[in-house]
Amino acid sequence: MIHWRRGIEWLTRPQQRWRRIGFLSLAFGAAFLLVAVVWVATCGFHGCPTTAQIQAFRPSEGSRVLDRSGKPLGRLTYVRRVNVPVDKVPRSVRAAFIATEDRRFYQHRGVDWRSAGRAFVRNLSNVSIREGFSTITMQVVRNAFLPHLANERSFRRKLIELELARRLEHTLTKQQILEIYLNVIYLGNGTYGVEAASRDLFGKSVSRVSIGEAATLAGLAKGPSLYAPRRHPDRARARRDLVLSLMAREGYISPELAARNRKEPLRIARAEWRPPRDQTHALDPVRAAVDSLLGDDAMTAGDLVVYSTLDAEAQHAAERAIRIQGAAIQRQGSRSRPKAELEGAVVALDPRSGEIRALVGARRSVRRGFNRALGARRQPGSAFKPFVYAAALSAGYSPATILDDSPVEILDAGRIWRPENFGGEYGGPLTLRRALMRSANAATVRLSQALGEKRVAALAHRSGIRSRMDAVPALALGALEVTPLELVAAYAPFANGGVTVQPSIVSRIESSDGSVLWQPRATGRKIRVLDRAAAFQITSMLQSVVDGGTGRVVRQMGVKGPVAGKTGTTNNGADVWFIGYTPTLVAGFWFGYDSPRPIASNASGGRLAAPAWAMFYLEGWHERSPAGAWSPPAELIQHSIDPSNGELSNKWCPDTQREWFKSGTEPTTICRTHEAPFIDQLEELGRKIGKAIGRILKGL
Repeated sequence: MIHWRRGIEWLTRPQQRWRRIGFLSLAFGAAFLLVAVVWVATCGFHGCPTTAQIQAFRPSEGSRVLDRSGKPLGRLTYVRRVNVPVDKVPRSVRAAFIATEDRRFYQHRGVDWRSAGRAFVRNLSNVSIREGFSTITMQVVRNAFLPHLANERSFRRKLIELELARRLEHTLTKQQILEIYLNVIYLGNGTYGVEAASRDLFGKSVSRVSIGEAATLAGLAKGPSLYAPRRHPDRARARRDLVLSLMAREGYISPELAARNRKEPLRIARAEWRPPRDQTHALDPVRAAVDSLLGDDAMTAGDLVVYSTLDAEAQHAAERAIRIQGAAIQRQGSRSRPKAELEGAVVALDPRSGEIRALVGARRSVRRGFNRALGARRQPGSAFKPFVYAAALSAGYSPATILDDSPVEILDAGRIWRPENFGGEYGGPLTLRRALMRSANAATVRLSQALGEKRVAALAHRSGIRSRMDAVPALALGALEVTPLELVAAYAPFANGGVTVQPSIVSRIESSDGSVLWQPRATGRKIRVLDRAAAFQITSMLQSVVDGGTGRVVRQMGVKGPVAGKTGTTNNGADVWFIGYTPTLVAGFWFGYDSPRPIASNASGGRLAAPAWAMFYLEGWHERSPAGAWSPPAELIQHSIDPSNGELSNKWCPDTQREWFKSGTEPTTICRTHEAPFIDQLEELGRKIGKAIGRILKGL
């Protein structure tokens, strides 16, 4: 306390005034110097790149997207740049840039102090920044590590450049710095680096350019727009000639060779070069997923390698099926609105994991366009019916339970609703299996009424449908709006034994140096929505839809192996669906107009959507089902029934079927519809009478 008081007293004495001013000035100066040093050392408090970041830097060519087996699908961003190693760049190109941009490149350590002194004097005399002294190293710093300051001409930027240039020279060799420079430098017309610029201007790789063409490339570094050969050929030629003179002055070429090249005409390719763009529909959803997973880090992570869950072959087959079948449906449709284009969507995923294998959101790929597979909410029609039947199986019904498929009237909100079957045909008494095979509306509505719409909606919601579902009678026939992704994901429990899946499209994200930036956490316990027995039964019933029901065109087109599925058609024919699945894939196809209207006369999912599914499956999916897939659970028992009435079959039933039952739900009555012919009955009666008489006589 005494020391503080003495200090204050000294500062307040009148005779110590000048000493006080000197002391405070020295203190403030030291503080300012310290802040300045820290500011430079931290690159303006933004943080300088680390040694590892400098060594790992590679100019961006656009983040790559790979399919599940490592095949390239495309890029998240497309950059007009092709990185080349410095030893693949001709000596003439390297010499042209060094002679023009940094003649003492191999002598200095990042900063050419001679040029710096000259520029300082001229700028000071003009009281502004008129002349720069950027070396190749400093240009690498500006373009690679300070892009946010690239267009700023200030002492602040120069100070940061000086610090980073020192770090680059300490971390990298001259050849490494030159390689980055030749790949990062902007050379006009949207091209970066000498390889892209050479392809754009001369139509060939930089490895094949002449000395004159090398000089043309180097001349662009000072002013890519000012000396653009296509727009300003005279300026470009004059600049080329100047570069040739500089190359001769520095001893890279002889004066005679420079003179010969100055006489050469400036030959520029007619067509501009652009990197090939993959037009796959799935890149936009992958971009959105990466942005969501990495958040703000996605902007600063540099080039990424995104490992997607997509299957390249399946993706291309899905796009082709949508394109071909969509065009075929359009030709069949009404011509009242010729300008409207029929649209379509596909979602295909692995029912075991939820990993998306194919995703198509439109007939034509449009970057940043509306993706109907993810965002279009349409009525599923009869494709919703499996949830009604699955709810029934969970509630104790069996595939042999009889439903009444006759005209029905339902009182709904004070009005009479009369749902009709497709084509106006009714089947009378039908088993659950046959009602689903035929997609019988009347029978399905009666079943939903018996179960309660809330039970049906609850199962559909737990299975994966997140859209709003009102518990109304029409729900049984698909009176709700869902996205294709929702509906396909909700079918997965049917295929995998009864558990939900979470759809995903990205399996891992890495930086360009191979470090993992994101990968999914270990999945928790899966949610069971159906017991194994019910999942097996609904799948068995949906196999019948494909084998002989409304989806039989799938078999007619040659699809083999275990396949289940359901067609869907809305009442006015504005939407057609087919959701089909195997043990390894569940895929859904939808077709319709963005502004709902009838697609065609007698439009149906079986006739219009199922062929696209079969086309996709035959061309794009070759993963075999694992051994034992879709085997009946041990708790199920098998009986032979008469499929026309659901009763146990007898030897006179003309048609029998093996059916699986949960214990306690199996039929106990032997078929009473089909009996022995009259003559056989008389013979049986005679045998019984004969046996009775024989027993009487034996007793005597």
